[in-house]
Amino acid sequence: MTARQRHGFLLLPGFSPLALGGALDALAAANEVLDEALYESVVLSLDGRPVRAGSGVTLHAAHGVWAAAAPPFDAVFVVSDLPLPEPRRDDHALLHGWLRERAAAGQLLGGIGTGAAVLAQAGVLNGHRATLHWSMAAQLADAHAQVVVSSNVYEIDRGRLSCAGGTASLDLLIAWLGQQHGERIAQELTAHFGLERLRARDERQRAPASARAGMGSAKLAEAVALMEANLGEPLPTEDIARLVGVSRRQLERLFKQHLDELPSRYYAELRLARAKRLLQQTSQSILQVGLGCGFASGSHFSNAYRTRFGHTPRDERSQRAAAWRGQKEENTP
Repeated sequence: MTARQRHGFLLLPGFSPLALGGALDALAAANEVLDEALYESVVLSLDGRPVRAGSGVTLHAAHGVWAAAAPPFDAVFVVSDLPLPEPRRDDHALLHGWLRERAAAGQLLGGIGTGAAVLAQAGVLNGHRATLHWSMAAQLADAHAQVVVSSNVYEIDRGRLSCAGGTASLDLLIAWLGQQHGERIAQELTAHFGLERLRARDERQRAPASARAGMGSAKLAEAVALMEANLGEPLPTEDIARLVGVSRRQLERLFKQHLDELPSRYYAELRLARAKRLLQQTSQSILQVGLGCGFASGSHFSNAYRTRFGHTPRDERSQRAAAWRGQKEENTP
């Protein structure tokens, strides 16, 4: 891809400057790495006026979204944070209509922080995977059944990008830029920002168990905390239910209602996610990683890993080694 692109970032009151900065910095760094000004970023607001962030700082906008002077865009990102602002009724209808026009024109649409909730309200996420700040995931899934809501750090799905808040926007944009320009660009950008690694799309957001209780159920939070504390020696679902003080059927209903997963499946996801981090970040043997994450044997670990990630633990290690060798060669005078 060589055509210049203009990306608009629509700020809603209370947005996170950190989340916005990650996305803007990723595009600016891509221009440097590619040695070509391919990406232009434009800050937008609903009415063209400055927008106050959650931290209290105020950022000036170049245009209002439906101003006649606003330039055309190749991509638009809605940047918002908790609590999600409630626009005036007229603004609500205008914003949703404007987003639907962008979607009809085939433009890339993204949600940062809680931005995916706004995209879902506009109806432009139907049939797509999306994510947002973990505390709103269950609410979004209940309100918009046609959206496939995940608890992952970010999602890239057919012209729709979304991520949680904080530094997740940096991971999202680097991963997307890697798809546009090749994996080598993603590696260079990761090194540019001093990151040890780029978080994978399928890594779950990390919410503390105490915070998860606010998502709907203290019993659920207690069950998840038990799982996280026993990754190496997994507890049977019956034992978790007994320790939490509910029946197995009640526990399964809680997981399905709030996390859209069976307890056993969610537990396996936690263990595999930890195994992936250990494979990428430690020198433990593959067998040690598998046994340490509660798998009975090397073959059991390998089969489960391949089913979840599409490649084996050995492939994961080979990819890490190849990336390390490439960086070493680049840094060798």
